[in-house]
Amino acid sequence: MPLDARLDAQDRSFKVVGTRPSRPDGIDKVTGRARFGADMSAPGMLVGKVLRSPHPHARIRSIDASAAEALPGVKAVVTQADFATQDGDLHDTLINVMAGDKALYEGHAVAAVAATTTAIAQKALKLIEVDYEVLPHVTDVDAAMAPDAPLLHDDMVTQGVEPAPSKPSNVAQRHEFGHGDVEAGFAQAEVIVERAFKTEAAHQGYIEPHACLASVGPDGQGELWCCTQGHYMVRNTCAELLGMDISKLRVTASEIGGGFGGKTTVFVEPVALALSRKAGHPVKIVMTRSEVFRATGPTSSSSIWVKVGATKDGRITAGQAELRYQGGAFAGSPVEFGAMSAFACYDLEHINVVGYDVVANRPKQAAYRAPGAPMSAFAIESVISEVADKIGMDPVDFRLKNAAKEGTESAYGPTYGRIGLIETLEAAKAHPNYQAPLGPNQGRGVACGFWFNFGGQTCVNLNINVDGTVALALGTPDIGGSRASMCQMAAEELGIAYDNVRAIVADTSSLGYNDITEGSRTTFSSGLATIEAARDAITRLCERAAIMWGIPADAVVWENGHAKPAGPNAGDFEPLSLAEIAKVSGSTGGPIAGHCEVNAEGAGVSFATHLVDVEVDPETGATEVLRYLVVQDAGKAIHPSYVEGQYQGGAVQGIGWALNEEYIYGEDGRLQNPGFLDYRIPVASDVPMIDTVIVEIPNPGHPYGVRGVGETSIVPPLAAIANAVSHAAGVRMTQVPMSPPRILKAIDEAKANGGPGA
Repeated sequence: MPLDARLDAQDRSFKVVGTRPSRPDGIDKVTGRARFGADMSAPGMLVGKVLRSPHPHARIRSIDASAAEALPGVKAVVTQADFATQDGDLHDTLINVMAGDKALYEGHAVAAVAATTTAIAQKALKLIEVDYEVLPHVTDVDAAMAPDAPLLHDDMVTQGVEPAPSKPSNVAQRHEFGHGDVEAGFAQAEVIVERAFKTEAAHQGYIEPHACLASVGPDGQGELWCCTQGHYMVRNTCAELLGMDISKLRVTASEIGGGFGGKTTVFVEPVALALSRKAGHPVKIVMTRSEVFRATGPTSSSSIWVKVGATKDGRITAGQAELRYQGGAFAGSPVEFGAMSAFACYDLEHINVVGYDVVANRPKQAAYRAPGAPMSAFAIESVISEVADKIGMDPVDFRLKNAAKEGTESAYGPTYGRIGLIETLEAAKAHPNYQAPLGPNQGRGVACGFWFNFGGQTCVNLNINVDGTVALALGTPDIGGSRASMCQMAAEELGIAYDNVRAIVADTSSLGYNDITEGSRTTFSSGLATIEAARDAITRLCERAAIMWGIPADAVVWENGHAKPAGPNAGDFEPLSLAEIAKVSGSTGGPIAGHCEVNAEGAGVSFATHLVDVEVDPETGATEVLRYLVVQDAGKAIHPSYVEGQYQGGAVQGIGWALNEEYIYGEDGRLQNPGFLDYRIPVASDVPMIDTVIVEIPNPGHPYGVRGVGETSIVPPLAAIANAVSHAAGVRMTQVPMSPPRILKAIDEAKANGGPGA
């Protein structure tokens, strides 16, 4: 099927798609056979360890590694001088991987060693002498924007500002989106709510730390095994950082013990390769949990101002916001995505959103599911609910009255096609949770969320074996059950049983380039490519059947897993199954395979509505989540269990971010809680059963109507929980996490001011 004719499959009835088969990697994972990042070993393998800066900001005057190099058992020491000079797009990546003139955050890599044992490697680190000139630091986003803030980069001048500034600052770029005239819109408003919000950085909470095994031979050929969401990106980045030809580096993705966007960049992989090249042995690096927290990317912290106006009958007249996100020590916070998605759920005539990308003395941020969107949704959706409260309107009805729909011009530019936001709101209102009674100190919150979704570069091979089974080679690491979904789509197209398809994640030398597993792209783009590869194989199968029958190829059709003669030149032949055609493929032309490479477009935006009930203890400030409902448009749920799992996972991570999780920096600029003991993610006893409703409004850009689901589910929780806590506590909460001390402080301040608050 040509890529411009994808709609023909959306009305079909499915046999495999939409069912809930067992995942192909399930047994290996529950029995411990699956190999993760730290599970690979090699003969002669050395242990790699990284020396990290104890200072949040310091000039590196000199590094003396001579004593470490002389230590018996040490085979290599590397600094930034051992990498290829990078002046282009990877300049910041190189500096983040290994500091040069300055250490820009506590935990910034300064040097690394490879030794025969862990003890020797750790001893060697202590022998490396680094002469630091400690500099003033800044970790708060608002403080970093101040005119007198310590500068991280002397050459950083704010982009996107007219006229262009002449002095450097910590503001990397200004973004602006919107349409209409917000001042005219606010002039029409009868109710206006204006508030400021703060969010702290949160970690993705993956259980497996970053790990890799690198081996570079004397011929310059390299191999790398690592836990990553995108091994092609790792290959290209590492090759450039080390000055290698891409063809000389083969990267294999291990099983991954969680990523959620946090494993979409490189940290230790180039270091392991540099050490291996210098030592002449394989080198393995496994981060400690403390290193993960101090030196890899959480999401941004943010400071946000929002203003919304509405008429008393519930029509929003204008929306305005200013977003300030710190992205760590380097430009590239997700503030642009936050600004684009801020009012994306609403059909508004007057919108203006400005975003500032700010650097601070923290580790370079990484994606966390829908990067940038949860923070802006927290602020926007909190104010939306407050406006609904002030005009005395049901919060779902208020959102329904203003909801984006087909034909709405989005805040960030495009006009929406068919979307499912209204359907998610209607399903939430009809759910029993919305009618459940609330008791004392209990509150209900609702919030909507949006994510763009992404397609991108994808390549798939589908090989038909002579016994009628199918081998599917994918280039997108499986972080949520995608192999099962790909097998389902291949089986659906070919008309064979799910158990007859086996999927692998191929290494970088086996397939063409594949973009990272991110942006909710995998089920959409790899699924689209799998379907196209299956259809390519079906063309080959029909050609082989035509040879077997001695009739023209265009006289053969494929139905229900069989080649059948059709048309006046077809003749009278019994249908041939895939297995029957494959069995004799050697005598009809050789192996049968299908292939697809595509830069997929038409991913289709995604919307969700979350509903949550909480109880707040007015004496301790502790919050208990009583009920939680996720309603989200999946387009078409290929494997409903994994779709529900994505919904539930995003909700649980959102609960943690809203109530407990935060990076805590001291005045010394050092992280005070670099471990799961003090950085508390939710456990089973912290959350209720997460109820889910799958809405299916088909995406016309995919043969089966698929929309990505992995990211939208983390966008509404911060706001939904904040709205519920605000109702339960009787005071509007404007900062997350809403920890017990913050809730008690807000209650006490409201009492001191003579009122309960919002």
